[in-house]
Formats: sequence, structure tokens, C-alpha cells
Amino acid sequence: MSNDNSLLEYSEIVMKMFNSEDEGFEFYNDYAYEKGFGVRKDYCEWDSGHNEKTLRKFVCSCEGFRVEKHLTREIKMRRSRNITRCGCPAKLVIALDHNTEQWYVKDFIDEHNHSMIEPDLSCFLRSHRRISDEQKAEIVLLQISGIRKHQIMDIMLKRYGGYDRVGFTSRDLYNFLHRNKLHTLSPGDAQTLINYMIVQKRRDPDFSFQYKRDGRGHLTGVSWCDFESQMDYRAFGDVVVFDGTYKTNKYNLPLVPFVGVNHHKSTVLFACGVVAHEDTKSYVWLLRSFSDAMSQKHPVSVITDRDLAMQKAISIVWPNASHRLCGWHIENNIVSNIKDAEVKEGIRCFLYDRCSIEEIEKKWLEFLKKNEVIDKDSWLYQMYERRKVWCAAYHASKRYLGLRSNQRSESLHSRIQFNLDRKMSLVELLQHFDNTVQKLRIRQANLDFEASYKPCLEPDASIIVNEAAERFTPSVYYADVQYSLKTVSKCFLIEEMDGYNIVEYKVGRVDKGDKQYFVECEICVHEDKVKEISCSCLKLQSLGTPCSHIFFVLGLRGESKLPDCCVLERWTMGAKRGFPPTMKSTMYDYSDSVQRYHELHNISQMTSFAASQSLEAYERLKRVLEEEAAMILPNRGEGEGGRKRFGPVLTQGGLDDYAESYNVLDPICVPGRGALKKKMKSSSDKSNKKCTLCKEEGHNRRTCYLRDEVS
Repeated sequence: MSNDNSLLEYSEIVMKMFNSEDEGFEFYNDYAYEKGFGVRKDYCEWDSGHNEKTLRKFVCSCEGFRVEKHLTREIKMRRSRNITRCGCPAKLVIALDHNTEQWYVKDFIDEHNHSMIEPDLSCFLRSHRRISDEQKAEIVLLQISGIRKHQIMDIMLKRYGGYDRVGFTSRDLYNFLHRNKLHTLSPGDAQTLINYMIVQKRRDPDFSFQYKRDGRGHLTGVSWCDFESQMDYRAFGDVVVFDGTYKTNKYNLPLVPFVGVNHHKSTVLFACGVVAHEDTKSYVWLLRSFSDAMSQKHPVSVITDRDLAMQKAISIVWPNASHRLCGWHIENNIVSNIKDAEVKEGIRCFLYDRCSIEEIEKKWLEFLKKNEVIDKDSWLYQMYERRKVWCAAYHASKRYLGLRSNQRSESLHSRIQFNLDRKMSLVELLQHFDNTVQKLRIRQANLDFEASYKPCLEPDASIIVNEAAERFTPSVYYADVQYSLKTVSKCFLIEEMDGYNIVEYKVGRVDKGDKQYFVECEICVHEDKVKEISCSCLKLQSLGTPCSHIFFVLGLRGESKLPDCCVLERWTMGAKRGFPPTMKSTMYDYSDSVQRYHELHNISQMTSFAASQSLEAYERLKRVLEEEAAMILPNRGEGEGGRKRFGPVLTQGGLDDYAESYNVLDPICVPGRGALKKKMKSSSDKSNKKCTLCKEEGHNRRTCYLRDEVS
């Protein structure tokens, strides 16, 4: 019975006619999948003018033999692959009939000299592994969304129901993304990045970017910011935090984001830059580029790490800005440089003590004398010399909004590094960085929505409490203002000194011992209301929210309204009032075909889920889709521009107005400033390396002739 079936199957195949060579290959490949072997294209013939193929031979993937030189090679750098070719005679030969313009079966041999692959393993044969166009589009979309390659593979496996249904392996996925990356960056990594920014500038005149090259044309620095970042800086650019200690690309260039705090006390991005050298000159260029993008508006305060080049650049470009070193880095340096616990605690006090400058200077002299700090090259003396940029007493009256460290920049770096690695190109860095920024902006939009509702207060809350909750954003109210309001009950009046239009209150707190605070009120004489108010604790000046002493005095005076001087506009929902509506990010501009695919995919996904709930609807939708597929798939073309696109379009040409932006070469990989990751080896070490098995030179244990004996 099996012989009869085989003869019937053979006769059906030899009678087959195909409209094209590709149709013939697909037929033979599907046949091979069912039987358990793979196929490949082999010999072909052309007509006399070499214009058209007239014959094509398809063979079993086991046809032929491995070239002998690969078998007899003495020195092998890697282990040889398994033998897959055994001279299998199976083949299908099709030829073109010029009369009918169809392809017919000229020869068919279905005899194999090897065993067939198990049905559940046929999917691993090369001819049966193929990433379809729709899968490619989805893979690229997932990749630019920040999902790692192995996670993309997991998603695709679950989407299609297993490794035998997805149609490709993880290696195929990695190879496709690598080829797609090579095509995207065909003009060069740096040139592609500059081209993208030029196109962004054309679409949005407010988009700002600058770059610089060295004498040989290599990119050495680039900075950029979009319109929304510029609006955020206008509203929240009083305090800027940045550092460039992280290398997140294959060139080992530091990524330097400029960040701050918005009206919800969450991180906001102002701009970003990449520089090739962490020296004063590079940082001066970066800061000036930042200032140019922000219409020369300088920040009030800046927080950075201990980078001396960065500190010098700040003093050159932003001479009037208050500069403070990151408290977290200072803490780490204290731990690593000081071993004595008493000395360690003594210098740590300077980091947080907010006493007067005269008092802190006196404490420093006593500390140096007590610990006999004489050597000017010692770490303690160097910290004393630089005390004005890290001791809290020198920054008590300056606005830092409660920030003591560059934790905002560190937090952003941690978000970025979740998706980045040292093998990424600059374009990939830009894409993944944009993903992180979009997440920050989505969070801000969500907080804006939550701020449209008033916080839940006690029924007997005072007028001042209600107004504070009304005017400040909920995040600021719960984080800072509410604490000050709760501690009002701990305040008590010591003395009131009345004047014509100035009234000063001496206030104490039961939990602060004998410490006294002086609250000064400027009174509007005609209305007997507080016009201006300040406190010696300086919380209003530094943090931007009233302290408990101010709230105590306002309650003592029976004020029915919170003075405007107590409400910093940057902490309110009106911080961005009057600004133009923000513009949607144009990072993801797809070709028309991919945009149509996304639209159809969304519609079909919704319809498919609804139809799957009913057998009747499922059968009807399946029939319609199969009919459409039968009409569309045979006529699909190569896509727009002669090549199918699966992801965002990064324009490569049409930049005649920016002739000076051509021929931007990729950056030169620069060494890091820290300790070497591993011991460097000289070329002589490599040549003298010995095998661990035979102890001879010139090879290793993987290629040693004793390997078979040992195993």
C-alpha cells in the first residue's frame, strides 16, 4: 500500500506546473519539511543572451561532500562543524517552457541515502528557517522599544506557540538585526546620527543640536535637545545636575545628560551630550552648546561629581552659578580615604552642618589642629582647600531644591543602562535614550493628571492648610509642605519685636533644644497683611517651600491667605502656563508601508480577538483572510525605494543645505580614565602561549593533537 502511495505521490509531483522559479522552490521546500529533510538551490541555466533563467536544480541539503581541504587542515582555530553532506542524490529539476511561460518538472529523484529528521526537529533545518516580513517589522519595533534580543525571542516564541511554529531560531534573529543595523548605518554611524539631527531640525526649527570634529574629520562631540526639553528648562532650569562618568557605547564615549527636577519633584531632562575627551576644553564646548540651545539662560545652581575638568568648565561658562559637589561621592571618598572612625565622623559633619560661615571656618581650624593635618598633599587638606564646593554651610542660603547629590543624573543613568551596553552605536544610543526620555514624559503627564484633583485633607483643616494643598502640586505638598505643617505644633513663640512695617518673631521648637529661629515679616500697612516673609533657617530660599516656623507665624497672625512669596511658581501647576503646547516626538518616523502595516495590524488584532470568541465568527474571518492572502501574497513587491523597510526611516540624503555636515567620520574609541579592566598582554605573550595539554607552543588545548587521547 505504501508503494502505491509513493508512486501516486511521485506521479503528482512530476506533473506539477509552476508560474515561477520561486513557486517551484516553495513547493519543494514544503514537501521537504513534511518528509524531514532540507533543500537548497543548486545549478541553474540561462538563455543564450543570459537574460532569463531556463532551468533550475533544487537538491537535498545533504547533497555533495565537504571540501577536502577543510577536513585535512592541520591548524584549526575552532572546532569543525558536524558533517551534514553525504552525497544524497535526491533532487528536483524544473525548466521553463517558453510556449506557456510556465515551469515544468524535468527531473525528480526522491531517494535519500540518509535518515530523515524527526518531524518536531525539521524546523531547525536551514531551508525551513525564515523570518517573514511581518515578523521582521515586529522584531525591529520591539528592539527600538528597548527590549533585548533574547527577550524578543521569548516574546515571539509565546506569540506563535513554540519553537516549531515561530519559523526561526535565536541566531537567525541576531543575524537579521545585525544586517538591519549595517544597512541603517551604511553611511557611517556618526554620519547617520548627524543626518538624523539635520532632518529633525528641518521638521522642527526649535530642535537644537551642535557637533564638532577633530582635524581628521572624526566626531568628537555632539549635543542635542528638542523643543519640549527647552520648555522644561525655562520652567525648571534653576538647578541643573549632570555628570559624565558612564560609557554606554562602543566608542567608550561618556554620555552626559543635563537633568533637573520638575514641579512634581520627578526627574526631567533638559539636554544631552556625548564628548570624546573628559577635559576642560570638551566640557566648555558642551556647556556653551547647552547655553546656546537655552537662549543663554544660565542655571542658578549646579551639582556635579568631583571631576576637576568639569568644575573648571563651569567656572568659565557659568561663573555666577552656585556649584556644589555630589554628597554621595563625598561620602564614598570619606569611607575610602579615612579609616579612623572619629575622624570620619568629624569630616562627615561638615557635609551636613548648616551653621554660619564664620562658625564653620572656626570648626575647620579646630578640626585640622586636632587631627594634626599639616601635609598639603594629604586628602584631608585637599578637602579643606575645596570646602566651599561641598560643605553645607556655604550653600545653606542657595537654591538647590533639597538636592545634595547628582542622584537625579544617577537615576537617569540607571534607567538608560538597563537598555544600553558597550557594543551600541551612537544611533542605537539615541534611540534607546529617546525611549527613556519618553517614559519620563509619560510619567510627568500622568502626574499632571493626578494633580488635577485636590489632596484629601482633614475635615477641620485650617485655611492655610487648604490653600497650601490647593496651590502646590500634590507631590510637593506630601513630600515637603505637609511635614512643615505637621511640625507647626512643635513651635512656640519666644518673643515678638514689632516695628512700623517690619515685625520679627523669635520662634523655638520643642525638639530642637535651645535653638532659635528668626522669622521676619514685611507688612502691608494699609491692609495689615504679610507682604514678604523669611526665616533664618533658610528653607524657603534653598528648598522653595515654607518651613514650619513660617507656617507657625502665619497662623499666629491669623493670615487667611498664603503669601505669594511662600509659593515658588516652579512647584505649582502653573509652572508651564503660557508655554506653547508640547510637540510629539518625531524620533519614530516610519516609511508609508510600515505605517500602513501598523494600522492594519492594530485593526486585525482587535478583530481577531473578537472573532476568536465565537466559532462562527472565527471561521468567517479566517476564510476572508485566506482569500485576501491568496490574492495579495503572490503579487507583493520589494517595497518602497527598492527595498523593504521594517523600522524607522533615517534619511541618508537630501542634505544639500548642510554640505559641511558630509563626511563626518565615526569617533575614535577612547580609553577610560579608571583602572584597566584586565591585565594588558603584549604581542610577545601571545606568541609564547603554551598548550595546557602537551605544553608546546603555537596552539591551545582545543586544537591539540592529544585532545582525542585525553577525551
